[in-house]
Amino acid sequence: MSDPILIWGAGAIGGTVGAAFLRAGHKVVFVDNVAEHVAAINTNGLRIDGPIFQDVVHAPAFLPADLKGQFRQTFLCVKALHTEAAMAELAPHLASDGVVVSAQNGLNEIAIARAVGARRTIGCFVNFGADYLEPGVVHYSGHGAAVIGELDGSTSGRIKDLHHLLQKFDPKAVLTPNIWGYLWGKMIYGALLFGTALTNDSIADVLDNPAPRPILSKLAQEVGAVAAAEGVKTEAFDGFDPAAFAPNAGQAALDKSFADMVAHNRRSAKSHSGIWRDLAIRKRKTEVVAQLGPIAARGAEHGIDTPLTGRLISMIEEIEGGTRPLSMENLAELAKVSA
Repeated sequence: MSDPILIWGAGAIGGTVGAAFLRAGHKVVFVDNVAEHVAAINTNGLRIDGPIFQDVVHAPAFLPADLKGQFRQTFLCVKALHTEAAMAELAPHLASDGVVVSAQNGLNEIAIARAVGARRTIGCFVNFGADYLEPGVVHYSGHGAAVIGELDGSTSGRIKDLHHLLQKFDPKAVLTPNIWGYLWGKMIYGALLFGTALTNDSIADVLDNPAPRPILSKLAQEVGAVAAAEGVKTEAFDGFDPAAFAPNAGQAALDKSFADMVAHNRRSAKSHSGIWRDLAIRKRKTEVVAQLGPIAARGAEHGIDTPLTGRLISMIEEIEGGTRPLSMENLAELAKVSA
């Protein structure tokens, strides 16, 4: 398609995906709310570093207030906690026949659909490794799943076109009739990542450590129980099998899932999660409430208690507020909730 692709949020996810589209010959327009990042992109281009590819790509970048026009294809790539604010700014720029693709973490499709309608909302799941390093620079550190699908599971002409576009970023990108299965699967994995972010250890080291595995397993099983109550058939990705954390899955399935997750994360140049980076490096709020809050809320609707999820949210917020240090002891403290 010749229309420009709007990338709303030019950080880790948006910058990496947008750069791939540009390298494939597509027109791209970036929007970001960090003025220094926008200025750097316009002055020197967007530099992608890391082991996958290194390049400097050029495309116009705007602050939200400066953007003009409407667009048919928009990839929303902001943090989950900024989704509603971004949609308020984005909606006037969405063409009547346009779509918003949620290349984010969490169940943001729900908020997007509230803002512009389910018909103009596309589900998307990404799990590659990337970080925003500084204005104008993004680090692309590791391959990961990229999945796209209509919210109702249909196979439309537009979703085929969007799948083909996503393959320009990752040739292995998947078109699925069960996007909610991937999104809920990532919710289970995401809870584990928030657990690892309570420490200064790498993702692989925490998951490979036998001491916190029991509490991490219980945390993921708690989220898996909510997904099961939602009637969702979770989907596996990147060595992670969410079915291993379903009720009564068994210890052998748990052990295999942990081993596979460790192997996948050891292959990535990104040793720590973006959550940890927000806490330890950037000293800013994480997506914990936006991502894990819906788990507790949906669990309550189904009569499922989620004490570990609730305590994990509180502990991350305490780290954000500077009242709790990053430490492996935090996982030992979380384990006391289920004792």
